[in-house]
Amino acid sequence: MITESFPRSDNASCQQGFLSIVLHAHLPYVRHPEHDSFFEENWLFEAMTECYLPLIGVLDRLQADNVNYRLTLSLSPTLISMLRDDLLQTRYLKYLRSRLELAEKEIIRTRKQPEYQKLARLYRRFFLNALNIYQERYQGDLLAAFKKHQDTGKLELITTAATHGFLPLLNVSETAVRNQVNTGIATFKANFNCTPTGFWLPECGYYPGLETVLADAGIEYFFVDTHGIMDASQQPRDGVYAPIACGNGVAAFARDPESSRQVWSAKEGYPGDYDYREYYSDIGFELDPDYIAPYILDGKTRINTGIKYHRVTGDNLPKEIYNPRQAKAKAYQHAQDFIAKRQHQIDRLGAAMDRPPIIVAPYDAELFGHWWFEGTYWLECVLRLASESTNGVQLISCCDYLKQQTTLQIATPDASTWGAQGYSGYWINETNDWIYPLLHKAEQQMEKLARDVRGLGLTPLQTRALNQAARSILLAQASDWAFILKSGTTIDYANKRITDHLARFNYLHDSIRKNRINERYLTALEIMDNIFPDIDFRNYNPSSVEVRSKPARP
Repeated sequence: MITESFPRSDNASCQQGFLSIVLHAHLPYVRHPEHDSFFEENWLFEAMTECYLPLIGVLDRLQADNVNYRLTLSLSPTLISMLRDDLLQTRYLKYLRSRLELAEKEIIRTRKQPEYQKLARLYRRFFLNALNIYQERYQGDLLAAFKKHQDTGKLELITTAATHGFLPLLNVSETAVRNQVNTGIATFKANFNCTPTGFWLPECGYYPGLETVLADAGIEYFFVDTHGIMDASQQPRDGVYAPIACGNGVAAFARDPESSRQVWSAKEGYPGDYDYREYYSDIGFELDPDYIAPYILDGKTRINTGIKYHRVTGDNLPKEIYNPRQAKAKAYQHAQDFIAKRQHQIDRLGAAMDRPPIIVAPYDAELFGHWWFEGTYWLECVLRLASESTNGVQLISCCDYLKQQTTLQIATPDASTWGAQGYSGYWINETNDWIYPLLHKAEQQMEKLARDVRGLGLTPLQTRALNQAARSILLAQASDWAFILKSGTTIDYANKRITDHLARFNYLHDSIRKNRINERYLTALEIMDNIFPDIDFRNYNPSSVEVRSKPARP
């Protein structure tokens, strides 16, 4: 384990290095039992169909072929809760069957257009495969699928904060930060029966001192963006290619800018290649409204159906028809290129380091398959090629790297985030800065309420109301709403989610203070916002939260 010292041999060199691919799977908690269907629930259904199920298919094939891969997957507590939810599981099956029905109709409609019909048949196979994995292979339980692969020792599962709260801006109250972290970990443990060793900071948002909260929660490592390590309190001797120890048993790993650019960059990244499927060309926006009506929102509002017939093609050019075989060949070429570039990096780095370098490549999971249709196949190729590599690239998890490297340089990362400009600017600006005074006020009220009722003989109804108020606080704190307000996508929905959750908290707070709790309304709130079933409002009483520093491991 980490002893947090840094002996160094000036003449040492190494010829081998490691690659750690980390996928962060997260969606905000969107569940609306009060409506028969809801547009934003499609965020989950699209991600399940195009990302999570294809990813499970990749892992199943790798297992069947006995491929010695290593991959890290962060599952957010909100996503875990939605994947486990009976209502959303039922609605997903309805969604998937409607896509199958549409694909069947497309096969008939395109009978005189053989190239389009070939694609329509591809989509029918794609949706049928998703249905088979979801319903037949795993009986609707995707968490069981991920746990199965975790149990093989090849997939490492970690988690993040409860509702992906942006911790640097919640740090007005350490209790708020601790509840986001601890509730997230508790949700993970309840669903996977183990404690995560790693933690994904929402939006890679770090501030000095956050490592204390993580250490108290039993976390051994977390991730920051490149500049979080490069601007650390001590100049990192190995740059971003070795973790630093925070001095309390917790290590920080940094994102590698080179591997990031190859996948994320709008100009240099693989997903923008002209042979890949064009995300923004979807029949939901292109076909006759009467024909497509049963498959869009309320039969009127056009939405993505997942059936897309065109490829990226190129700037300002008419979109050409998508060629799956050509795209698949390109994905394999890009996987080879990715591994070759990692090998070159390792060769270059190894000569200057006294330990094997680790290249950390973290990505949003939803990029693979959803935004970049070929991304899951690319990932499978990368994992296979790396497992066969004889040139020095070896797949590893950050947890395993820490077991191998028992001495680390001690330093404190710099306050940082990923995203535009790298310092919280995307989550606090003129579009969304109004959120935080309201969140901070609600947090203060919740903490005072928890203090004031301490030691009182509460009725079961009062306890339920207090726990529901705590849920409302966490849901209002989600970083997604600030992100959406800045990006300008579904602004009305983001506004409504923040104001609704705060309004629910305010109602519950006042009802508890006045001892006038409407059980019928409380039950309705519990049905709508049924996340975190084991939440305990007492964690909002700072005097009951044990604050301690975790001793460094010997």
